[in-house]
Amino acid sequence: MGVKFKDIVTPESIKFEDLKGKIVALDAANVIYQFLSSIRQADGTPLMDHNGKVTSHFSGILYRTTSLIEKGIKPLYVFDGKSSILKKGTQIKRSEFRKESHEKWKIALDEGRIEDARKYAVRSSRMSAEVVEGSKILLDLMGIPYIQSKGEGEAQASYMVEKGDAWCVGSQDYDCILFGATRTVKNLTITGGRANLELILLKKVLKDLNINREQLVDLAILVGTDFNDGIKGIGAKKGLNLIKKYGDLFKVLDHLNVELEVDPQRLRDIFLKHEFISDYELKWGNPDRSGVIEFLVGEHDFSEDRVVTAIDKLYKLKKIDNSQSSLEKWF
Repeated sequence: MGVKFKDIVTPESIKFEDLKGKIVALDAANVIYQFLSSIRQADGTPLMDHNGKVTSHFSGILYRTTSLIEKGIKPLYVFDGKSSILKKGTQIKRSEFRKESHEKWKIALDEGRIEDARKYAVRSSRMSAEVVEGSKILLDLMGIPYIQSKGEGEAQASYMVEKGDAWCVGSQDYDCILFGATRTVKNLTITGGRANLELILLKKVLKDLNINREQLVDLAILVGTDFNDGIKGIGAKKGLNLIKKYGDLFKVLDHLNVELEVDPQRLRDIFLKHEFISDYELKWGNPDRSGVIEFLVGEHDFSEDRVVTAIDKLYKLKKIDNSQSSLEKWF
């Protein structure tokens, strides 16, 4: 879900051409969840193989990642590590919401309400350990690098952008700017030419709001994050006014005479002093053509023609000899 900053943050519109030649650190949980939600049949049923295992995310990783490379973008995926215990409440709420949506989906299907069925099905999408591990296998076979974070994937991706090893984070959430990402791009993996790319520049956000990053984090805590419930009745605009008037989270809490269930400094440190891995290696390799075919076609019932076309495109785009060269040279 992420922090609700839509009312106060104004992204800039950009084009795919603006990202050509740039490395994009994709927030794997966010992007793969998007694949699981959007790549479905008309009635909301996810793509599945003969064993009933969901394969929507494989379709997204193969075709949409290939599409990014076709546009000259250098993608890598960043996976979540161990979540903070403070995120447990959010995870429970999400699980309950997905379960409720799944029940509503089945009812809508039984009653023939196809549009409602798809709506509820999208909300019931779930990132299981099996989905994550399968995604990593496919990325390895495609020669696309990924990083396993210590903690939040958004935090690791943001660190990589701040360090200069990636140009931006690809995510639908505003949380990346809380973790320090200087650039975040939304809508990167939307299909069908409908993507309206939105660039969020941390420097511009802070300038427009006339606050610093610590105050931005304080504002998020007031509104509510994945790690804490916000203060009832305080949205982004009201919270911004309070932060600007009183200076920081602690003074606002004193003014309101309220206490958070979690130590405010502990919440601040999640964003301002987050864990990250610094000794990673970014290496793009040649796709394992036969490996991808065996995995997707042999194990998960994908169309061989479509898979072969996508994998061959990875070679042809770089004009590299399949048997002798590495895609790393292209990057």
